[in-house]
Amino acid sequence: MSTKLTLTIDGKVIRGAKEYAKSQGRSLSKLIEEYLKSVSSSDLKESDLNLSPITKSLFGAVKIRDKDFDEKRLLEDEILRKHL
Repeated sequence: MSTKLTLTIDGKVIRGAKEYAKSQGRSLSKLIEEYLKSVSSSDLKESDLNLSPITKSLFGAVKIRDKDFDEKRLLEDEILRKHL
């Protein structure tokens, strides 16, 4: 059952979020719903995910300790390192 929710969010944030949702082929509502599900289910189990056997074997193998970890920056750094 879907319930309507009204939020007050900065216009720039909304525009950026809409662009991101569109690029992912999802509605903004669906994107937010998925995010809220992920943060509200504190005991998410591996069995709750649709993972291939290979992916399941790697589940939890990498631990990211830095709270400020920026995967985009890491990817950029690695691409630059590889090609320079």
